[in-house]
Amino acid sequence: MNFFKKIFSSERKDSNFTEEAKQSLDKGLEKSKSSFFSKLTKAVAGKSKVDDEVLDNLEEVLISSDVGVNTTLKIIERIEKRVSQDKYLGTEELNLILREEIAGLLSETNTSNDSVFSIPTDKKPYVIMVVGVNGVGKTTTIGKLANQFKNAGYSVVLGAADTFRAAAIDQLQIWADRVGVPIVKQQMGSDPASVAFDTLQSAVAQNADVVIIDTAGRLHNKVGLMNELSKVKKVMQKVVEHAPSDVLLVLDGSTGQNAFEQAKQFTAATEVTCLAVTKLDGTAKGGVVIGISDQFQIPVKYIGVGEGINDLQVFNKIEFVDSFFN
Repeated sequence: MNFFKKIFSSERKDSNFTEEAKQSLDKGLEKSKSSFFSKLTKAVAGKSKVDDEVLDNLEEVLISSDVGVNTTLKIIERIEKRVSQDKYLGTEELNLILREEIAGLLSETNTSNDSVFSIPTDKKPYVIMVVGVNGVGKTTTIGKLANQFKNAGYSVVLGAADTFRAAAIDQLQIWADRVGVPIVKQQMGSDPASVAFDTLQSAVAQNADVVIIDTAGRLHNKVGLMNELSKVKKVMQKVVEHAPSDVLLVLDGSTGQNAFEQAKQFTAATEVTCLAVTKLDGTAKGGVVIGISDQFQIPVKYIGVGEGINDLQVFNKIEFVDSFFN
């Protein structure tokens, strides 16, 4: 049993991933998986062993599956090493090899194997500042995140600091009502830092466990966005010294390569600590999770695999790869 097989067997054994979550993940990745394997089948057609032509074809498959050029080259390089060690590596083994190498790549950034919504015991309230462009599912992700934390037994407060759009405040209010958690908001055009400050003061007064702060999703002026997010951070730290505990960038997985560009822009504008990749169920571009995690060396913390309120999951790299390649 090689190293990566050991990763799969030990980490899956210790995983707290539920059967319901697994079924949801399998269903959510169905389009990506179907598209990938139809391409892979064509890539190895008529070949009995992994040679240069198969590797060239595989490179095309990975890039067209939105894994990204740099990450694809890393994966191909890893497989070339395997081929050089075993001159007679068969194409029927390619699925397993790919699965192992991608799991290994994801393990370098995504070190946690937790599958439940939990917070560090030393950070209360646990403050999540959410960033991302409009339309990626940011507000929906916040609502589903609040629901999952509440279901896990935590008290949650939402902060509507995206004051640039009235719709953003209204949408967050709808989610707060749906989930049954308090929300702190002001009028459209108010100072986002002021809303964040009020939200944290309210959370501390309520002894809340989790605070989720929405922020404006515009990217037309990176300097303006950088200044705004920096101000929000500084103001929050006047109330909670460690805030924000996480800066969560929400990306729309269905946009493929555009998600890479958004990640590039936001990581330049603020210090992003983790990612949420949404809308994986409606697309064949699930490979984007692998590429973004590797390229930006930022862990994927949550993935959206369906429209249901419980279809936001804590990202489990082993289960993700298992669903993708099973």
